[in-house]
Amino acid sequence: MLIWIVLALVLLPLVAFALAVRPVLTRLPGLRRAAVALQRRAAEAEALRETTDALQERAEGVQRQLDTTQQRVALIKAKRG
Repeated sequence: MLIWIVLALVLLPLVAFALAVRPVLTRLPGLRRAAVALQRRAAEAEALRETTDALQERAEGVQRQLDTTQQRVALIKAKRG
């Protein structure tokens, strides 16, 4: 009789644990796919950030050229004026 009680105390928690873990294990492939997709998105975001930084630097350079050109135009108009 004692053996049955000990087996019940050992086996019932193991069965409960297995039943609790089963849904998690069945979702692992989906979770792995989602993790890979997130990593791919992160890489794309990093590439976009680098492109954005390059475009920002280019825009600043164009803005400086525009400022210089406007100053030159103002100087030419002042000389003619």
